[in-house]
Amino acid sequence: MAITPAEIAETRGMVAEQNLDIRTITMGISLMGCADENIDRMSTKIYDHVTTTAEHLVETAEGLEREYGIPIVNKRVSVTPVAQIAAACPDEDLTPLAHALDRAAETLGIDYLGGFSALVHKGTGDADRRLMNCIPEALANTTRVCSSVNVASLRAGINMDAVLKVAEVVRRSAELTADEDSVGASKFVVFANMVEDSPFMAGAVHGSGEADAVINVGVSGPGVMAAALEQLPETADMMEVAEQIKQTAFKITRAGELMSREAARRLGVAKGIVDLSLAPTPAIGDSVARILEIIGVGTCGGPGTTAALALLNDCVKKGGVMATSSVGGLSGAFIPVSEDAGMIAAAEKGALTLEKLEAMTCVCSVGLDMIAIPGDTSVEAIAGIIADEMAIGVINNKTTAVRIIPAIGKGVGDSVEYGGLFGRAPIMPVNPYAGTVFAHRGGRFPAPLNSLKN
Repeated sequence: MAITPAEIAETRGMVAEQNLDIRTITMGISLMGCADENIDRMSTKIYDHVTTTAEHLVETAEGLEREYGIPIVNKRVSVTPVAQIAAACPDEDLTPLAHALDRAAETLGIDYLGGFSALVHKGTGDADRRLMNCIPEALANTTRVCSSVNVASLRAGINMDAVLKVAEVVRRSAELTADEDSVGASKFVVFANMVEDSPFMAGAVHGSGEADAVINVGVSGPGVMAAALEQLPETADMMEVAEQIKQTAFKITRAGELMSREAARRLGVAKGIVDLSLAPTPAIGDSVARILEIIGVGTCGGPGTTAALALLNDCVKKGGVMATSSVGGLSGAFIPVSEDAGMIAAAEKGALTLEKLEAMTCVCSVGLDMIAIPGDTSVEAIAGIIADEMAIGVINNKTTAVRIIPAIGKGVGDSVEYGGLFGRAPIMPVNPYAGTVFAHRGGRFPAPLNSLKN
């Protein structure tokens, strides 16, 4: 489908008036050729390969911004889950690989680099164990590196030993960066049904089924969606609301499709996917919570919120899928508390709770995202929160994730401040009745009956 000059002109209007941007252009890079039994040689190979492959990523993205007038907020790289290549070396300390990735990111001038990651949904290999042990120190001592661990899938169930381990990783990552509002935990995410092609951090990895190098694009557009819905009268019925969401999602996605095509062509790499997710920012008006309130919910988190989010998520996909033949990633609507001004306001007034957010994750793109909790929350409680969210993903055959921040030294009524896209997160209360037995049972939560699809 050709992209017309009229579409480009309309898109520029969205940029000027409604905060439309391309949230990220992310280059996925395979590291499979970098494996080496010597960790120093492997670190050098990784640095050289990433910086060579993505050498022109930033300048290409900046050229597209100037040419089309659409801001590209982040330029990022994702790589093969590092545990997969770390199996080639025997070292317990794998942080040199994280440092190599961080140096590469600095050299390239990109914002974040994802892939200090492991996939342990059915079992934990030795390299996986070594990598998970190193995640807190790696995140505390690098600036741009992000990490993720997949602990559950539809076909495998939930690795409960890994759930407890990643809960410890979350806690330790927060402790090591306590003087920076526990920012280490904000760069780590736990997945069920991780995808291989997400352009969004902190969970982006370059999957084993991908080409050697690929361009994936993540769109944004909550401000555009809110402005479109505000044009409808309060008497408009749900079918009219749905149609407006679909039409607007189509327009937003066309901007992402254009950037995806052009970036891949100019960089000479494979064109990957367009992630349809509405990704909010702390800017006023650029909020998914605000969209839900325009649909008719009194305050985000109040009765009707889950239904409104389900409508939004479904219609974004229906509209976006017509604008590109390469839908992928997570795709839908993100609900990160710290990155959404409306979510922050709702949490501060008590309308939005952790339990309500968990209910909302049953129908949205991902899961519990950028949520700050009291610093004295136990590892067992963190493991329980993660296990609950993984169960939602496994039973419903969808991607879910947890990115929570135990704010060391802080409690309910306080907040953590990160600035930029990470924004500000009020500390939300956690149910104190986690107990101590569940998290330590270990073993594997078996795959559900709906996994038997062959």
